[in-house]
Amino acid sequence: MSSTRTTPPSPAGTGRSVRRPGDRVFAGTAKGAGILILVILAGVAAFLVVEAVPALTAPAEDIPGDRGLAGYIAPLVFGTLLAAVIALLVATPLAVAIALFIAYYAPRRMAQGLGYLVDLLAAIPSIVYGFWGIFWLAPKLVPFYEWLERRLGFIPLFAGPASTTGRTMLTAGLVLAVMILPIVSAISREVFLQVPSLHREAALALGATRWEMIRMAVLPYGRSGVIGGSMLGLGRALGETMAVAIVLSVSGGITFNLISSGNPSTIAANIALEFPESSGIDINTLIASGLALFVITLAVNMLARAIVNRRADFSGAN
Repeated sequence: MSSTRTTPPSPAGTGRSVRRPGDRVFAGTAKGAGILILVILAGVAAFLVVEAVPALTAPAEDIPGDRGLAGYIAPLVFGTLLAAVIALLVATPLAVAIALFIAYYAPRRMAQGLGYLVDLLAAIPSIVYGFWGIFWLAPKLVPFYEWLERRLGFIPLFAGPASTTGRTMLTAGLVLAVMILPIVSAISREVFLQVPSLHREAALALGATRWEMIRMAVLPYGRSGVIGGSMLGLGRALGETMAVAIVLSVSGGITFNLISSGNPSTIAANIALEFPESSGIDINTLIASGLALFVITLAVNMLARAIVNRRADFSGAN
């Protein structure tokens, strides 16, 4: 004797099924969490704006450096963007290559070990990266910087004089590149592994080599994911504090010279270094620079979302 289980009929005239209490609780919790995030974000923005107003309205001579608020923040914004762009340019190709090797070239056991090893880089504290950069990486790069000055000194990026300590903007960018490498690599690897096997097998059945299969099937499918991971890494590089504060030798304004001792600082590193000794309008100035970093990070995230959505319409996933 068999019995069938019937679902409760929906209320007359509604045309919808009855939601269980657990579903309603989960939906309410998820909605509340989303609203809470927006409230916190709005609260942070309001705090930054309110605390930055005194610096925005203060005379130029009251701002540190006597150059006004724009003259104070501009080199910091430039240094922040320059270090982050260097990190992104170095880390993204390397992260994609690592992700492809782990996903499609390495043997299974080796791929698991390499994946864990790369992911462990994200667990290392930033201050450890800073010590590694200043005591090991920077001295090792001094001969390379001297070579760049001799051979490529006609390019403004390597005009020199080369730093004798190695604490340059290029060194800071390389340290940041290592720090964002696990983020970009992990996201890219997961996206590449989600490529439908039908796409890969179809390319191989048509006589494509492994690299041709990756170029025609894997990379188009995962392009939007790689862009999204790169933007997440860029956000990490924009807000990094201790590693840059330790590695970078700050003694200059806006300059594209990557191998000299005169380097602009970044917003986050400048706040960390100057805040303990600041008071009054100086604190408001630092908060105003933090507001600039907040706006930059928000703009980067919005741009990343727009790029990912646009690229997804033309990716191999569709």
